[in-house]
Amino acid sequence: MIPPIVDEELALLERARRSLAEEPVGSGPSEAAILSELERIRASLIGGEDLKDQGALMQQWDQQSALLRQIRESRKMPKVDPRSPYFAHLRLREGDSDLDLCLGKATFIKQGVRIVDWRHAPISKIFYRYQQGDEYEEEIAGRLRAGTVEARRTTAIRDHVLERIDAPEGSYVRDAGAEGGWRHLRREAARLSGGQGAALRVHDAAQPGERRLGSDDQGLHQRADKHLPDIASLIDPDQFELITRPSSGLVVIRGSAGSGKTTVALHRIAYLAYRDESIESERTLFIVFSTALRNYVSHVLPALGIQRVRVRSFREWASEQCRRLYPTLPRAIREQTPAVVLRLKLHPAMLVAIEEQVRRVSAPARPNQAIDDWASVLCQRALLQEVFAKVDPTAFSNDEIERAVRWNQERQEELSRYLRGEGNPADLDSEDEALLLRAWQLRVGPIPLPSGKPLRYRHIAIDEVQDFSPVEVRILLDCLDERRSMTLAGDTQQHVVQGSGFTSWSEFFRHMGIEGTTVDTLRISYRSTTEVTNFAQALLGDLREDDAPPLTMKSGPPVELFRFTDHGASVALLAEALKELLWREPLASVVVLTPNGSLSQLYFDGFRNGEVPNLRLVREQDFSFTPGVDVAEIDQVKGLEFDYVVLVEVSSSYYPDNAASRRLLHVGATRAIHQLWLASVGTPSPIVRAAISRTSEPAPDDEAGE
Repeated sequence: MIPPIVDEELALLERARRSLAEEPVGSGPSEAAILSELERIRASLIGGEDLKDQGALMQQWDQQSALLRQIRESRKMPKVDPRSPYFAHLRLREGDSDLDLCLGKATFIKQGVRIVDWRHAPISKIFYRYQQGDEYEEEIAGRLRAGTVEARRTTAIRDHVLERIDAPEGSYVRDAGAEGGWRHLRREAARLSGGQGAALRVHDAAQPGERRLGSDDQGLHQRADKHLPDIASLIDPDQFELITRPSSGLVVIRGSAGSGKTTVALHRIAYLAYRDESIESERTLFIVFSTALRNYVSHVLPALGIQRVRVRSFREWASEQCRRLYPTLPRAIREQTPAVVLRLKLHPAMLVAIEEQVRRVSAPARPNQAIDDWASVLCQRALLQEVFAKVDPTAFSNDEIERAVRWNQERQEELSRYLRGEGNPADLDSEDEALLLRAWQLRVGPIPLPSGKPLRYRHIAIDEVQDFSPVEVRILLDCLDERRSMTLAGDTQQHVVQGSGFTSWSEFFRHMGIEGTTVDTLRISYRSTTEVTNFAQALLGDLREDDAPPLTMKSGPPVELFRFTDHGASVALLAEALKELLWREPLASVVVLTPNGSLSQLYFDGFRNGEVPNLRLVREQDFSFTPGVDVAEIDQVKGLEFDYVVLVEVSSSYYPDNAASRRLLHVGATRAIHQLWLASVGTPSPIVRAAISRTSEPAPDDEAGE
């Protein structure tokens, strides 16, 4: 016997299939009759009908014109795909009548079949806001609608075939070997869990549970403040050894995600300041990769009693210096620059090219000459070809150098006209600021303070150094005083800025002219669970730098992959899970990471329609670091951490099997403290499929949306 729920859904799909077949794609109401009627009305108006009839004719003209516009607009709307027409079924009881409503990604209403676009149809909010059996009352299309949700089901339809139904009564999966061709699975709602009241961060592997992060006398709890906490009491022996190194010279800290690199760099500043009061001043600088990371760590130093040390992103610091040193140059940053140009400006060979330009050209040590050096390097084809042939022969072809030089020459002509007071305002690339500062150092001398004295820092710490170019780091290195005290923290496995010039630690030191530097490795990952850490390492594949995975301090739920036929179905499951999570754990922080801004907007709108609380769409890295749900692109979260992470649309189209995708997915996965989910509408990336197969037990009966 086929279960009644399955029978109902099969009958509904058959009705939809027949209705869609009667109206093939591209068909619709004909314009011919409307155009003929408009022509008749126009002729009557031109023919001089009585004034008393003209008002009625104009009204007819308006009605027919509106109908014509509606028909033409409807042809531009997406069409229902008969192979997978909808992903959810809602039955509403209003008064004595029932209304069956299907949610898909296009609208089709005909012969009793109602399929609406979940993104635009106001009535779809009932699906996202109410559960089966709930009474609802919503204002929809200007009128109040009230009733009861009689049925609320999600369906997986592929190639015209109903494969799965998820309902409160259970899940039903097509199975030729089962009685009636369908197998009934006990319904267990997908849950996010493992955070509030369940997570701990221990001090020592041999003494689990002895010390907890975010605990008080009342027991374990999550922090409402989601900034990086002061965890001085949890520093392990390896971290302590790095923190307490002598103040002079270079300390290089390598470690996997969550191993405490940032913590060590921050606490090292506090340690050095305790021994040398001059460190606690504006002469110490903490440089981070992004504004989000700057905001994330900004409260830690004050918590350690360090008030005057400046925390800046490199772009902020470099822009501040360039405004002082080159007041006549434009401040606007160019948005559309060819990738080959940016890659060239970031390459370590530019250090050699600028040095060679200054060596060859005898000129006064003046700011205008530094500008000329910068412009000349970018526009001299022969110099660039000579330098790259010596430093990195395979980095650029002659054609690529030719294209980059030609583009730079055109931009320099624009800048020259701007500086003469002619033409339109000019822009710079953010990468130009580093090159201009390096040109100043080589041509004019040390970067000066406003007083004219050389800018000399007592200590500089750089976090996520693998995503800085050697040019940028060399500028900062040459801003140190005679002790040359610097801390570098990074992980090449999280290298996400393509073309930044960082390839390996040894090559990095060679370009910087630093010899004999030891890289100290932190081998314990404190942030994520064993399950998340192992999965994140599997994502890297042959990009892993260590044979053995990092040591972890806690276990948690398995990493799960959910597959869907439509983003609407993905939104439905996630919205339900997020609401339930935040009801149980109101202090939890969640981030939903997407590949691009359009998907961020789509998921944010869907969650908002589903009334997910404390919901935020993050633009330009403006994280609030408070409990709730952030929706953001994956490239915004480097260096941050969240209780729960959901990576959506981990498909082949967004994450092809290459090094950049592996590192980006690794970064996204390792933001999770307690639990990681993945969702895909398209075919999951082979990177994800391989990592899942290596780290998870197969669970074919428990994939939502299948």
